[in-house]
Amino acid sequence: METIVIALGGNALLQRGEVLSAENQYQAIASIAGTLGQLAQKYRVVIVHGNGPQVGLLALQNLAYTDVPAYPLDILVAESQGMIGYMLMQELGRKHPKQPVATLLTRVEVDSNDPAYQNPTKYIGPVYDKQEKESLEAELGWAIKPDGKYYRRVVPSPQPKAILEIDAIKCLLDQKHIVICNGGGGVPVIQQDNGFCGSEVVIDKDLSSALLAEVLESDHLIILTDADAVYRNWGTPEQSVIRCATVAEVAPMAIDDGSMGPKLMAVSRFVQRSGKPAYIGALKQIDAILKGDAGTRIIP
Repeated sequence: METIVIALGGNALLQRGEVLSAENQYQAIASIAGTLGQLAQKYRVVIVHGNGPQVGLLALQNLAYTDVPAYPLDILVAESQGMIGYMLMQELGRKHPKQPVATLLTRVEVDSNDPAYQNPTKYIGPVYDKQEKESLEAELGWAIKPDGKYYRRVVPSPQPKAILEIDAIKCLLDQKHIVICNGGGGVPVIQQDNGFCGSEVVIDKDLSSALLAEVLESDHLIILTDADAVYRNWGTPEQSVIRCATVAEVAPMAIDDGSMGPKLMAVSRFVQRSGKPAYIGALKQIDAILKGDAGTRIIP
């Protein structure tokens, strides 16, 4: 049976600007749980979810109770893995009660010398207007950058090096579980003399998914987001959808622009290293994307 790694964007699980309530997230997950479960009839399914909006909310809640020192970002990522993984398991269980599903707390190693520590780029949390941006920068010392017409907090996003729980992931797949892992890119940890310690960063979920797909020797990597495909000349009168392209053809677009670029970087890395296809598309079009009728397919 072929293996497929499915990366669900944090914003794909919640419409941009929508209230970050449990109910809204359950509704978004319920709309795709049936399809995800059906894929398990054809593939060994691994699900990686984003956590940008959710971990940002946890950070804000963290700051609301000042009697206790704020928890570090690595612990918040671990919290988000449990929270989102639980909701995914609940909805998959309702749609496919006989399908075993497991959420695995997953640590991913990063390098403390990664240059990303000097240039925060990873968006987390809700959007702000300009006045809120200036207030938060002054009050909390956050790095905040434009995200479309709004602003969002940014944190460092180093490259994923290794997935520490990879053997457990393989074991669960061998037992025919849908495996939910590497949530939010993985809990970021750094190797030290006496073991691993957490780091105040968020790993890019798509790069983490690409590494996971490579290590698992996955047959497919699909990144699902709130965009329906990759477009040439996006935002201009000449924009046109890209249904299929080679790694070389999308290379000029595969840049760290905080938008579609990192997703193209991730799928290109997987395609180059594995020789297998990868896909980018909308959350509710998984079947059509795999058939080539929707989304964008990247090939060697």
